[in-house]
Amino acid sequence: MSNSCKLVGGAVSVALLLRREAVYYDAPTAMSEAVRTMMRMDAEAAQETAAQADPGFLWDFWYPAVRSTEIRGQKLVTAMLLEVPLVLGRTSEGKVFVMRDSCPHRGMPLSYGRLDGKVVECCYHGWRFDTCSGQCLEIPSLSRQDKLKVGRIFAGHFPCEERDGYVWVYMNSPGTKVPETIPAAPALTVFSEKYKITHLSCELPSHIDHGIIGLMDPAHGPFVHQSWFWRKRGSIHEKAKQFEPIPNGFRMSAHSPSTNSAPYQLLKKITGEPVTTTIDFVLPNLRSEEDRSGKLWFSSRATVTPERRDLCRIDFVAAWNLFFLPVSIFRIFGKIFLRQDQETMIRQAEGLKHNPRLMLIDDADRPAKWYFALKASLIESRRTGAPMVHPMSGPVTLQWRS
Repeated sequence: MSNSCKLVGGAVSVALLLRREAVYYDAPTAMSEAVRTMMRMDAEAAQETAAQADPGFLWDFWYPAVRSTEIRGQKLVTAMLLEVPLVLGRTSEGKVFVMRDSCPHRGMPLSYGRLDGKVVECCYHGWRFDTCSGQCLEIPSLSRQDKLKVGRIFAGHFPCEERDGYVWVYMNSPGTKVPETIPAAPALTVFSEKYKITHLSCELPSHIDHGIIGLMDPAHGPFVHQSWFWRKRGSIHEKAKQFEPIPNGFRMSAHSPSTNSAPYQLLKKITGEPVTTTIDFVLPNLRSEEDRSGKLWFSSRATVTPERRDLCRIDFVAAWNLFFLPVSIFRIFGKIFLRQDQETMIRQAEGLKHNPRLMLIDDADRPAKWYFALKASLIESRRTGAPMVHPMSGPVTLQWRS
């Protein structure tokens, strides 16, 4: 038995003894310092266990699982979202489906099984499940006298949609049913019929919270992303941006982008018109940016998706009608950006392993504070049924140097 278990057991035993003997002892006298210490340690251990049990995920939202191009023919593809193993595939009609990657019989991953276009068959005992509902259709080992109602057995099944080259999965809270009506999966905003589009991704060895506040951090650019084509450390100067509340998030209001970012200045020279940028963050994990100058535009979306509590993934998609920007060139620079962020998070993970005390400052860290407040408010609203309280009462201007 571990020392922590012995402490917990000892504290419980003492507490029960005091309850039984309450008629003979005055509680304050009997509650010695040693007992108080043991019970305090018990409470702290319980809190630590609860913290470990709660991975800090936000459920009942859409999350991107895999690129659409990964699912072809009768191939079964796996993904991990919010520590839930998933198996994805396409029906013979080309429709994507998502199931929990676990047979309800013995837990064998269904991804090891076979897909015939309509049914997924487990490789262990041949149980067969409908791809569109997860309902069990057949158990080959059943004999005539067996009265098990096969149709009452289901493998986990999740709503899914394809948007902008991704398969999105609606992750409802464990143990709950999917609501009858759910919103559509997020779609990238575009401003013309013809445009170029590309996708990038990378994994970050960190909790989702660190990934997200890194995504919205306005002050790391000159240090993490300094380069000849973007900005230099010596170009740091004071900035002031207005933010406004939006449902489940906040917006950096339309503004002229930084004068120390070369691509924006190039766009301004080409069109001869001002460049405006609008940036949104919306729970649970979505950052979108729209840049416009005359008829030219650039639109991007980045999501930070938790695979496990210690691993998340950035999925980045961008679309534009900039005639002078080939996809191949953009991907070169985009990969450099993501790799810089990834290397930074890998280094940060080394420090976070030791559970250091952290701090957030104003104004550069105010968006991070809003994120944590929005997350807490949403969780409390769902728990109590009360309306969600937004941490922003109205527009506010933040100032920082970057």
